[in-house]
Amino acid sequence: MKRLFCLLLSVVMVLSFAACGVLDRLNGSRADPADLGITTQVTSTDQVTIRFAYSADEEHPTHKATVEKFKDVLEGVTGGNITVELYPNAQLGSQAENLEALRRGDLEMAYLNDSTICAVVPEYYIVGLPYLWTSIDAAHKALDGEFGQYLSKKLKEEVGIRNLAWGDVGFRCITNSRKTIASPTDLKGLKICTLTNPLHVEYFEVCGVVTSPMSFAELYTALQYKTIDGQENPISIIYSNELYKQQNYMTVSEHVFTGINMGIADSFYSSLPADYQALIAEAAANTMAYQRELINAENQAHLAEIEAAGVEVTVLNADQKSSFRKIAEYTVFKTAAESYGKDLVDMAAAHNH
Repeated sequence: MKRLFCLLLSVVMVLSFAACGVLDRLNGSRADPADLGITTQVTSTDQVTIRFAYSADEEHPTHKATVEKFKDVLEGVTGGNITVELYPNAQLGSQAENLEALRRGDLEMAYLNDSTICAVVPEYYIVGLPYLWTSIDAAHKALDGEFGQYLSKKLKEEVGIRNLAWGDVGFRCITNSRKTIASPTDLKGLKICTLTNPLHVEYFEVCGVVTSPMSFAELYTALQYKTIDGQENPISIIYSNELYKQQNYMTVSEHVFTGINMGIADSFYSSLPADYQALIAEAAANTMAYQRELINAENQAHLAEIEAAGVEVTVLNADQKSSFRKIAEYTVFKTAAESYGKDLVDMAAAHNH
């Protein structure tokens, strides 16, 4: 009887503590900002809900970073006055649909790739210019600097979407089922699924590729039935969608960088108290810095797993990559300069070593 009483008492105490936690949250109990890596001090008590949509799944580094550095932080610092509702797995539609929802004010936040944004701000095509950046550090410095700020300003002024911070999924790589690709001539005659970005298409066609853009939903089946020979995507996408299981060869070409905007509807952001705005901006910067760390580590780990699965992996050395880049300099670099301005292309490439 005594043991039963003690057990019941323990259960009551646990439930009481849980209830206290809920009550504290409802009563506005706030975490110490410093404990969450935040310097912004928040005094506002406005009740705000942020719906945040993106295509990444719950296992992706982008989701992990968003939970730990954005959702948990905003809700903790404000004691629940700001609520962040996450919608991964494209629950609220495609990126293109999310972009339009942001424009209309029907959605507060979404992650948007440069390849999606270029449909409304063409200068974003430069982010995906083949062999624009020679390293991941150069890409980050360009996007965090004057070039990225220029694009973000265009997005806010022309579309009404504010880019809080830049993240990415790294560089794109090539897989195929036919042969090793170690030089531009090895691409000749291969039928490869590429992005619809005209700079991508031009580059691959100059190299002799038969380009075959298609929806991502069709890609795995097309590889499986050899409708196409190969595709190009970031390592994390190649791994998580098991595209490598239908391919014999992979080349770490790092030919195109894929950036991510942490977008927020500017009308919504501008309606918030100043301290909420500052908190969101600081948490966003921390989130994307963490996302970059996670995605880089995951890409390296996944590359090793792809190779262990029996795929022949070719990592281009500096001389090999230079031969690919020279083709870009004589072709798509000129196209980009004519279309969007040489000064803007040079601004983007200024951080290369």
